[in-house]
Amino acid sequence: MTTGLKLSKDRKVANIVNKAGTQAAMHNAFGLPAGDQFSCGGMTDVCGSICYANKLEKLFPSLRALLMHNWNLLKDADFDTMVNLLDEVICKFESECEKRSAKKIFRIHWDGDFFSIDYARAWIEVIRCHPDIQFWSYTRQAFAAVELHKSGLINVANYFSADSANLPIATMLRKTYGIRLAMLADNFQDGQAVMREITGKVGAKCPENNKAQAFGLITTEGSACSRCRLCVFGKADIVFSATKK
Repeated sequence: MTTGLKLSKDRKVANIVNKAGTQAAMHNAFGLPAGDQFSCGGMTDVCGSICYANKLEKLFPSLRALLMHNWNLLKDADFDTMVNLLDEVICKFESECEKRSAKKIFRIHWDGDFFSIDYARAWIEVIRCHPDIQFWSYTRQAFAAVELHKSGLINVANYFSADSANLPIATMLRKTYGIRLAMLADNFQDGQAVMREITGKVGAKCPENNKAQAFGLITTEGSACSRCRLCVFGKADIVFSATKK
C-alpha cells in the first residue's frame, strides 16, 4: 500500500512514451483535486466552466481517489512534512528517468493549484534540490506566481493563468514582475489581442490546442509538450483557445 504522494501519467506532458506512441511510459506529473473547495483558490468563473481536469475527475473515480489521496496528505501538513512528501516522489521520478534515459521534465499540477504560500515554498525547496529537472507550472494564485518568480530558480518555468475574469491581476504581475502569462480566451484572435495589450506581443498559440495546426497530443515522437517545449522552458507567453480556433 502506497502511503506517500502519488504521481500521474499525463499524455500531453509525457517525458517518455510507449512504443505505440499512445500513452506516457512513466508517471510524469503531479495533481491535486480541482475546484475552489480544494486546491484552486484562484479559480475564476471562466476556467471553472471549462475545466478539463474536473471533467476527468468525474469520469474516472480511481483518478479522483488518487487526487484526493494527495490532497488529504498535504492540505493540513506543516512545511517540513510537505517538503519531505514532495521530495520523495520527485526523487523517485528522477531515478526512473535515469533508468529509462527519459527527459527530466516535470509538470507541477496537471490538475489543481498551489493552495497556500507554505505549499508553494515547499515546491520551491524541492525544485532547488533537483537542479537537473526542468519543472513547469501554471497557476491562478498570484502569491504562488510571485514566490516562484522571486525564487530566481532557472529550472522552473512559471506561468500565471489569465482570462477575462482576472486580467487586472495578470496585468499587474506582468508589469511588476515580468511573469509569463498563459492566456485563455474564446478564440486565439481574442486571446492574442488581449495579450498584445498587456505585453506588447501577441504570444504563441499552443500548438496542441490549435485545431488548425494538427499537432498531436502524443505520438511515437513524444508528447505535445515535450516536442513543443515553449511552456516547459518558459520561452514565450502562451495563448489557449476554449474553442481551439
